[in-house]
Amino acid sequence: MKVNITETVLRDANQSLIATRLPYDKFQDILEKMDTAGYYSLECWGGATFDSCLRYLDEDPWDRLRKIRKHVKKTKLQMLLRGQNLLGYKHYPDDVVREFIKHSADCGMDIIRIFDALNDLRNIEVAMDQTKKCGLHASGTICYTLSPIHTLEKYVATAKELVNMGADSICIKDMAGIMSPKEAYDLVSAIKKAVKLPVVVHTHSTTGLGPMTLLKAVEAGADTIDTAISCFSNGTSQPPTESLVYTLEQYGYKTGVDQKVTKEINDFFKPIQAEYLKSNLLDPVVMTTKTDALTYQIPGGMLSNLVAQLKAQKALDRLDEVLAETPRVRADLGYPPLVTPMSQMVGVQATANVLAGERYKNVSKEVKAYLRGEYGRAPGEVNPDLIKKVLGDEQPITGRFADTLEPMFEKTKKELGDKARSDEDVLSYIAFPQVAEKFFEAREEKENRHVKYTVRRVD
Repeated sequence: MKVNITETVLRDANQSLIATRLPYDKFQDILEKMDTAGYYSLECWGGATFDSCLRYLDEDPWDRLRKIRKHVKKTKLQMLLRGQNLLGYKHYPDDVVREFIKHSADCGMDIIRIFDALNDLRNIEVAMDQTKKCGLHASGTICYTLSPIHTLEKYVATAKELVNMGADSICIKDMAGIMSPKEAYDLVSAIKKAVKLPVVVHTHSTTGLGPMTLLKAVEAGADTIDTAISCFSNGTSQPPTESLVYTLEQYGYKTGVDQKVTKEINDFFKPIQAEYLKSNLLDPVVMTTKTDALTYQIPGGMLSNLVAQLKAQKALDRLDEVLAETPRVRADLGYPPLVTPMSQMVGVQATANVLAGERYKNVSKEVKAYLRGEYGRAPGEVNPDLIKKVLGDEQPITGRFADTLEPMFEKTKKELGDKARSDEDVLSYIAFPQVAEKFFEAREEKENRHVKYTVRRVD
């Protein structure tokens, strides 16, 4: 049997370990070698990469994708898309979703893994439809979590709905690394029995379960698994590529991955890992096994963000209190899976509750929007006392929130005028207005400096 390997170092691995601070020029020289490794796909875009490029790396995310595509000619490129949230943290109108996916396709994307943080499939239907219209592979995604209301039967029913929506594959996304080997075996078996699509399994090594979970998923019939090159693996990242390939091939599975090439890839990334360790951006906290996550269910990216947030407030000593508060906030909100943007919302609220010394003394605007129904249907019952405290007599929205939003792409394009050089700039601005505007200004200044320098040299 063939098992496909998706390499995550260019996206989720570095997102989980170094908060997505891997600039293009750090990995450009290994791209062509990665293209020869025999990977099924390279997850290289989406998630937090878009925001980080603009906010921290002084890069145009669209240009980054085009450059990757230029060097990677054989291997499929893959991205993670948050459904109606795209790569931001709120819902966008349907016209923006369609434009964003069209431009992702134009820049070289092949596979779009589409999820909704609440598994509310109303929030991915437009993205799924546009992905198919662009001729790309639509990987319909189930966010895996544990709670009194998340059952095997419910997950299988969701997989069937994704088939009806036109999914080309079903991805089980275990963002916190809490899916046990047995749960993976049972869930993959049940989905494979119920639907005839390829099944992809994504997990993290946060709790130490990751490699065992992926092995049992493959035994149950998983077609594709996500792994990370070893020096950017484990901890809150994915299980190591080389170890999984070695193990699977011993069991008689074919991966198509060349182990000599993966050694070269790992040797390339080792000095980069050492550099981030030295600068403290790669915090040893996120590299260790956290079995407490089986209780707290905190995904890798969320944990690294919580650590950074508490460090900035000189309150890292209160991390354990925040971790303990997180599941309580989650229960109050009806057990949303802890994946972006819900993970950030729950984490920020748990932190606010702990630092204020009073629960819900300060409620974030995102949590208020969630309680109003702006993110979709909560998986379970939301604490009625919390709704009353935040909304008063206001009634939450029960329909699809995007249906209430006016089209905004053309309107924003007109408002931006010369500030936006392309439709891609317009989309960047819609996703992150203030961050994009600063990026545009910095780009202009840099180009002006370059022109002055060039003219001076000619003179």
